[in-house]
Amino acid sequence: MTFDLYVDTSRKGISMAIASPDGSAYEEIIDPAAKGESLSANLDALLQRAGASLDDIKRVMVTVGPGSFSGLRTGVAFCQGLCFSGKRNLYGVTTLQALECFAQAKEGDRIATVIRARNGYWYLRLDSTEKFIETAEVIQALDTKKVMHIVADEAAMADAELNAEFEKIGASITPDTGKPLNQWAPLFNTVKPTLIQEANYIQPSYFEKLKA
Repeated sequence: MTFDLYVDTSRKGISMAIASPDGSAYEEIIDPAAKGESLSANLDALLQRAGASLDDIKRVMVTVGPGSFSGLRTGVAFCQGLCFSGKRNLYGVTTLQALECFAQAKEGDRIATVIRARNGYWYLRLDSTEKFIETAEVIQALDTKKVMHIVADEAAMADAELNAEFEKIGASITPDTGKPLNQWAPLFNTVKPTLIQEANYIQPSYFEKLKA
């Protein structure tokens, strides 16, 4: 049996899972307090649970941000090391792109992903575009699009202004945690594998916003 490996170090701690492509086998470790040095130990634990070896992993998906720079750098470097031999392919996806998969929406449904960047600012993914914007701009974007599903982190769901907007547009809300990471699997079909991955703490458009 072959396995896919999913790694997210862009937010709190480490989220890691291995899964068979057909979904018949799945093991995960979600540890909000874990540090980068735990990546290897966590992978060993997952392989042991699944009765598998490293050679059984053929595809690796890692989040490249936005998020914690030190966490991202560690996670990306770890996954690059796993794929350096050429025995497995490496897929880098943005954190928002991965979280969008949790919505489990129908084809054609418009999805927005909203997670906190800093006080009063949010990362928003909508229509395949990712932005670093203020609360009022998030609300304006949601108002002008027929958003049917929203994936939001705890901060977004607790924000009074955003919560009022979510209720106003009547979109279904999906938390950014508590879902199996192999729900990201469809991205294997849309993202090209490459060993060259860079941690995106803030994308270029976000830098422009910060300088404004």
